[in-house]
Amino acid sequence: MQFSYADRLERLPDQFFAALVEKAKKVQNEKGDVINLGQGNPDQPTPDHIVEALQTGAEKPKYHKYSPFRGLPKLKEAAASYYEREYGVSLDPEREVAVLFGAKTGLVEISQCLLNPGDTALVPDPGYPDYWSGIALSGAKMEKMPLTAENNFLPVYDAIPESALEAAKLLFINYPNNPTGAAATESFFKETVDVATKQEICVVHDFAYGAIGFDGYKPPSFLQTPGAKEVGVEAMTLSKTYNMAGWRVAFMAGNESVIEAINLVQDHMYCSLFGAVQEAAAEALTGPQDSVRELAALYERRRDVLMEAVCAIGWDAEAPAGSFFAWLPVAEGFTSEGFADYVLEHAQVVVAPGRGFGESGEGYVRVALLEDESRLAEAVERIGALGLFGKK
Repeated sequence: MQFSYADRLERLPDQFFAALVEKAKKVQNEKGDVINLGQGNPDQPTPDHIVEALQTGAEKPKYHKYSPFRGLPKLKEAAASYYEREYGVSLDPEREVAVLFGAKTGLVEISQCLLNPGDTALVPDPGYPDYWSGIALSGAKMEKMPLTAENNFLPVYDAIPESALEAAKLLFINYPNNPTGAAATESFFKETVDVATKQEICVVHDFAYGAIGFDGYKPPSFLQTPGAKEVGVEAMTLSKTYNMAGWRVAFMAGNESVIEAINLVQDHMYCSLFGAVQEAAAEALTGPQDSVRELAALYERRRDVLMEAVCAIGWDAEAPAGSFFAWLPVAEGFTSEGFADYVLEHAQVVVAPGRGFGESGEGYVRVALLEDESRLAEAVERIGALGLFGKK
């Protein structure tokens, strides 16, 4: 018997990366060695002291029981301590921090917490596709904010129709940006707070790549901006900063009423994270931070190798300011998907078509810095050998 799905599932967008994985797998099976630069899965191990904290915690009988629904105080206090240390932001651990089952969960949940059917959410285009998923599940509408090279891949609030601004309940932003690698400025965050205050919009800043800035740039937290906690929240994941992607642990911080909404929906969906994982996450946030600095330096070296190789084959592109992605224009005569398919088939290199991140992503591909330097250089050399950029 085949059961029909609820309307909310029918509204969900196609899972972009699932199709990309299948294409890569097919070429791998047919031709062998494929260099996969299309996904955002960190390739380094979790630092030893964090793993050891998990091992120690797993032996504690108190963690073999259900954890408190809203997370361990220790982890929320660690999150508050992290924000005070790194950004000078004061947080109330109980009222302004919510433990998440990975940041993706919170970024999907928040639309269901704050949007009713027919409401409007402002989303970056290109942007992380899972913003769309939460909006679709809530039955709300999206107003896309084009991110262009001319404006350093920042949204132009003055270009948003006044009717959309007045209808908007949520505003998603993400810096350092996925997929473009662009950086936000303090003045942009101030403008965001001003717009959100005037229009009574809740801002959701996805700070997944907050620890990864290049050339001496330290990405600012949205919550550093005066008035930010009055109008929004920030989602912080441990996946990228501490190579803990498989651990599924993150937190959201900021506006007290939004944090309560997230906690409320999670009260009905989960019974919190395994206590040992939370203890290890607390150790990550409050323990030695040498590994974080070393990781950012590693990605910067990889970025430099990639961009040097890109330049050598005549591929004209801007280097990213942060994140572990580069946003590169496709060769003349190609769509983003056509270019990605061509280099996969003929160079056995996986890149992510920009169109998968939104209409304004057309004309670009996203390349991840998640292979070692020699493999990144080899990937670009393989593409260069195709002669698409005038040099072989």
